[in-house]
Amino acid sequence: CAILVIGAGTGEFEAGTFKDGQTREHALLTFTLGVRQLIVAVNKMDTAKWAQSRFDEIVKETKNFIKKIGFNPDTIPFVPISGFNGDHMISESADMKANISPNAPWYKGWTKTVTKDGKKETVVGGVSLQDAIDDVTPPKRPTDKPLRLPLQDVYKIGGIGTVPVGRIETGILKAGMVVTFAPSNVTTEVKSVEMHHQQLPEGVPGDNVGFNVKNVSVKDIRRGNVAGDSKNDPPMGCASFNAQVIILNHPGQVGAGYAPVLDCHTAHIACNFSEMVEKLDRRTGKSIEVNPKF
Repeated sequence: CAILVIGAGTGEFEAGTFKDGQTREHALLTFTLGVRQLIVAVNKMDTAKWAQSRFDEIVKETKNFIKKIGFNPDTIPFVPISGFNGDHMISESADMKANISPNAPWYKGWTKTVTKDGKKETVVGGVSLQDAIDDVTPPKRPTDKPLRLPLQDVYKIGGIGTVPVGRIETGILKAGMVVTFAPSNVTTEVKSVEMHHQQLPEGVPGDNVGFNVKNVSVKDIRRGNVAGDSKNDPPMGCASFNAQVIILNHPGQVGAGYAPVLDCHTAHIACNFSEMVEKLDRRTGKSIEVNPKF
């Protein structure tokens, strides 16, 4: 889930949602990175004197542009808040009406569209930002997929040895497992797995872990390497790959020969665009031009 915070101040919302505005860019990045659950917090409502007209205007405009990006605006809570004063940040009472700020008597709570018996209906889901966060559906942890753990760093700890650290993206990591690091092509056994200085029987997706490995120097592996289970589809280095990219804002043309720096998980490395395969319509995913020059 992502929380898109929008300023309700005069000119602030407009600047963020203009053609190259940050609000529009953040929403596009969120969708591009695969996040489908979104909460919109309309902040600084105190500077807008809690005007319902201002809130309704922001909701209408925001729904328009996030729908074009690909989100379903009917499933997104829009919560008017004041971070400075604490209005609608948390729910202090089980009584929904008691949580509504006296500054916003017009506000009845955020709504969402649900399907019951095959019919869609709009219901009030809650009042506060906390309610909206509590309403998020937890993602399924991909424990059934092969282990993938991009390294954030590698430490040498006295009396323990080499300890790579990173966040498990898929699969399970546990002591006794034989892992392979790519593209270094180093294979070793995991001695132990820890998180927050506590030993774990196993690490699962979402865990930020450190794990002690046998007979590996800090010079053998580094940030950007990916660890995987040697016996179950281990990761491998590659010389080239096809990628689908979205160009947000670029001063020049992007074509074959373009040489950017690539940030992929924790890796940071120079690369080269060898060929432009096709242009796609961002909304439909259909090809609109084959082998474009730029």
